[in-house]
Amino acid sequence: MNSKSTPSQDAKPSFSMDDFAKALEQHDYQFQRGQVVRGRVENHESNGAYVDIGGKSLAFVPLEEASLRRVTDLSVVLPLQEERDFLIIREQDADGQMTLSVRQMEIKQAWDNLAEMLEGGKTVQVRVSGVNKGGITVDVQGLRGFIPRSHLIDRDNLDALIGEKLTASFLEVSPDTNKLVLSQREATRSASFNLLEVGQLIEGKITGIKPFGVFVDLEGVTGLLHIKQVSQTFVESLEKVFQVGQLIKAIIIDLDEGKGRVSLSTRVLENHPGEMMENMTEVMESAEARAERARKNLTR
Repeated sequence: MNSKSTPSQDAKPSFSMDDFAKALEQHDYQFQRGQVVRGRVENHESNGAYVDIGGKSLAFVPLEEASLRRVTDLSVVLPLQEERDFLIIREQDADGQMTLSVRQMEIKQAWDNLAEMLEGGKTVQVRVSGVNKGGITVDVQGLRGFIPRSHLIDRDNLDALIGEKLTASFLEVSPDTNKLVLSQREATRSASFNLLEVGQLIEGKITGIKPFGVFVDLEGVTGLLHIKQVSQTFVESLEKVFQVGQLIKAIIIDLDEGKGRVSLSTRVLENHPGEMMENMTEVMESAEARAERARKNLTR
């Protein structure tokens, strides 16, 4: 006859320290490389900071991973007892310690911000950090960017630009290929475009003469005075009327920022057909008064 078991024999064994350790290990398996975790900064060392993220041991943030920018004082970027998010960049080692990064999170955020700025057509302040054969390297919110020589306003003495701050717009933002290309020229053109409007009287310097028209520099934007917009009468040769370097006043009759096009006219300033060829000096000297009449005609 089998004896009945006592209550003490039926009772389940208590939760041992070994069981507790195994439970902790299972908990740690939730932590994986690429995961964002919440942690509290516990202490600083010369080479990094230790962070409590709820694991078996404190996780470690190397000094070079503490910020996107160069760190000289950990207490500034990771104050003690501060709670914040961290990215796991290396899973736990033999001691159960994981490696965290703030820098990698900030890099992703920076790329996202710049992509939004590109889409919104915004400009950014950059600091020139170096020079190479094709242009200059710049610091863009902690990321390394490039401005080709052809997209600079001052293309002659690039070394003099090192350390300078420039306003630039975005040509390409590609985190996958780590490619960040900008343009100072386009940013200047865009800013100048915002100051222009149809009907406005402008003054600029002639930079080129072609059979079809005259190119005029408007402080970063190039305007075109087409041969048909010079006078109300036929113009046989623009080179007989204008010369490179000459200052000229004209009315803006059309703007196309997408194509970077500013269309000009002196034809609308004439009091009678052919006046631009007969007495250009008079037309230019009284251009402000003539412009008022021209604006009324353009808005009709």
